[in-house]
Amino acid sequence: QVQLVESGGGLVQAGGSLRLSCVVSGRSFSRYAMGWFRQAPGKAREFVATINWSGSTTYLVDSVKGRFTISRDNAKNTVYLQMNSLKPEDTAVYFCAAARESGRTSISDSSYSDWGQGTQVTVSS
Repeated sequence: QVQLVESGGGLVQAGGSLRLSCVVSGRSFSRYAMGWFRQAPGKAREFVATINWSGSTTYLVDSVKGRFTISRDNAKNTVYLQMNSLKPEDTAVYFCAAARESGRTSISDSSYSDWGQGTQVTVSS
């Protein structure tokens, strides 16, 4: 049974920081890209960040570049999203996702086959 379990969300003031974690079990982790997506109320799910299997390549959406960092620990089957200088517009449910096929990173949600249940991030102004 594949499981992706996110944690680390919460309520934070603007300018604050949070670190999201996603632990993967029941499937191969170390050879696959991972991604973070988010969905704000009334909006479509959007790509946030992706990382390749080794951690050597990352890509983030422009709106979070310079503030968010994605990383992974293959020994712990865990991917992280460090979020600094948070803004109210970062408020959303954040989801981690594991790639459908080994290989390159992707910003498309159709490239990911397994998803977590999401963790709420709320940034107050």
